[in-house]
Amino acid sequence: MRIPAVLAVACLAAGWAVSGAPVASGQGQCANPSGTYTGEIPWGQRLVDPARLWPLTRGDGQLVAVLGTGVDAQNTQFAPGQLEGGAGTERTDCDGRGTIAAGIVGAQPEPSTTFAGVAPGAHLLPIRSTSSDGGDPGALAEAIGRAVDRHAGVILIAVPVTSDSPALSSAVSRARAEGAVVVSAASASRPGERTYPTATSGVLAVGSVNPAGEPVQTEAGDYVGVAAPGAELVSTSAGAGGAVAHRWPVTDPGLAAAYVAGVAALVRAYHPELTGDQVVTRLTLTAHRSPSGGHDPRLGWGVLDAYAAVSSTLPADVPPPGAPPVRASAPAVVPAAAPAPHPPDVAAGTIALAGLALAAAAGVTVAAVRRARRRGWRPTRFTP
Repeated sequence: MRIPAVLAVACLAAGWAVSGAPVASGQGQCANPSGTYTGEIPWGQRLVDPARLWPLTRGDGQLVAVLGTGVDAQNTQFAPGQLEGGAGTERTDCDGRGTIAAGIVGAQPEPSTTFAGVAPGAHLLPIRSTSSDGGDPGALAEAIGRAVDRHAGVILIAVPVTSDSPALSSAVSRARAEGAVVVSAASASRPGERTYPTATSGVLAVGSVNPAGEPVQTEAGDYVGVAAPGAELVSTSAGAGGAVAHRWPVTDPGLAAAYVAGVAALVRAYHPELTGDQVVTRLTLTAHRSPSGGHDPRLGWGVLDAYAAVSSTLPADVPPPGAPPVRASAPAVVPAAAPAPHPPDVAAGTIALAGLALAAAAGVTVAAVRRARRRGWRPTRFTP
């Protein structure tokens, strides 16, 4: 898919790229806002276009768990009570990535800014699963378990880990069995490296694109399901101190998963009868296909199409893209009726028989003449 040229900018390298103060706290410094964003509607928000869907659904009744570095509850673009509390939740975020991801999912429309989240009706469950890159699969498994215990319908892995474990695979299996949609970003920074649970079966793995529609991330594989905006983004910032505050521009492949998690919440709210796996199928089937129409190892089955994902009419049991086709019973083959005989053509038959008779007579005459000549016979001249 090509995003319209009006949105195109130069291709950006994968990884964090933000202006102003640092996002991560690698040197003991916590994230700070860039300010309050007042520019044109961010391109990623225009691409997903959630406002077009809000007359149908805003994600009300959905709980989205944001697993990463916590979420700063002091940013007032989250509605009062929208961030769930309680044991195991983290309503502070020194690193900043969790707050950015949470804002993409559910930040409220606000007069002071053009930025808004995808599903502002959803509640957010902030769970800290890591405080650094690389992460611990055991800690992430425990975080997934807490999200399942709180009955989250969508579980966003905002910061995946670079190694797998039996505990992590088991946690994903439990989440799926409970009907949750598990969304994780393909955000590995080194060629050939995989992240988890991104590469785990049943997880909706998300690739990322820049405004030109080009893939941002290095990670690739047949497990990537869809792609979404992951470069030159705007979202809520940690360190807001009780104000509406944002970070921009942000480039991070991990943030593409936040867009998909927000749309998954919209789908769940509008189609409450669907299982988690059926939601994943709907998101992949309705994505904008690449020109080849097939699977791309970095973009999956195409770029997220939020409106189609929510509003399309699809059979509940439709198979996901790439699944072996279900073979229907072969229809009974009925032999074609034998052609009816044509009525006899009397004239043609008479002519044919006459021809045969003439040929036979001619043959007899010729034979008789030859025998007579051998006997010395000469025809007599007729005279009147």
